[in-house]
Amino acid sequence: MKVDTGFTSLGQFIIDQEKLFPHADGHFSQILRDIVIASKFIHREVNRAGLADILGNVGSANVHGESVKKLDVYANEHLKKSLMRGGVASIIASEEEEDIVILNDREGKYVVLFDPLDGSSNIDVNIPIGTIFSIYQRTSDFGHGCLPDCLQSGRQQLAAGYVIYGSSTILTYTTGNGVNIFTFDPGIGDFFLSQAQVQIPQEASYLSVNDMKFDDFLPYTQSYLHAVRQRNINNDKPLTPRYVGSLVADFHRNLLKGGIFLYPGTNKNPKGKLRLLYEGNPMAFIMEQAGGLATNGHIPILDIQPTELHQRVPLIVGSANEIKRYLSFVPQPELAN
Repeated sequence: MKVDTGFTSLGQFIIDQEKLFPHADGHFSQILRDIVIASKFIHREVNRAGLADILGNVGSANVHGESVKKLDVYANEHLKKSLMRGGVASIIASEEEEDIVILNDREGKYVVLFDPLDGSSNIDVNIPIGTIFSIYQRTSDFGHGCLPDCLQSGRQQLAAGYVIYGSSTILTYTTGNGVNIFTFDPGIGDFFLSQAQVQIPQEASYLSVNDMKFDDFLPYTQSYLHAVRQRNINNDKPLTPRYVGSLVADFHRNLLKGGIFLYPGTNKNPKGKLRLLYEGNPMAFIMEQAGGLATNGHIPILDIQPTELHQRVPLIVGSANEIKRYLSFVPQPELAN
């Protein structure tokens, strides 16, 4: 279906996409609208953060032991309220919540997982931050949703996306039929399609990694980074370093321009630090739909079977050719005789 960028609102786009599925009941579209409503509230607060009492910490830590920002709490509460009022989601899980949250609707078909404010440590210095979300169909048949509904592999995602709150507010999402980007027009109060069927360049231009952790990286990651430096010296497929420490910001740049984002396992944290359900799976789904790859260094992120609500994972994601170069440095398991 051909759409006009700049003139197609997100609401109209959702309606048009729903028409492609004759048996659609509108519930899935309602979930997307609920998330969008919450993102508009978050957009408003982010854009007036310096004028309102919304910056800084709340004086407590979340389930991961990380300092909680005031905007973390605001974003988390608005997403919960919006999804609860929408009445379609059965169960949600948030990076900021220790346990699953059962919503009012006992018969809801859907599960929503989210990181309400990714990159929140950058809030006070005006670096782009974002909301990451993922939608699944619940696996339980009756009553309230339950934990196993949330512990599905990334291949089971129905939709995933993120909202960046930066120089402009941008929604990027996929329902498994390509990746589309919408830009928020604050004058009209709505998102409009700005880029359709986005594809990441197969060759990377950028490298996003916290190089100060180099000494703690596992040997194969160190070898890859040594090779990248040699390539830069030889001007053979060189990569420009770009890293701001906000996943949505680094990911979005690499998606549009071509790049590789590395948050690998380390000697200190061999299982990685990012969360599989709230960050790894949704970003991997988007990247694969855009023609890129996402791996933990051994298998595709989307093939990992979650066992814990807040499971951590190494994340290497980006342009396909560069991901393959990284994987060429990873030792392969020896085959049994």
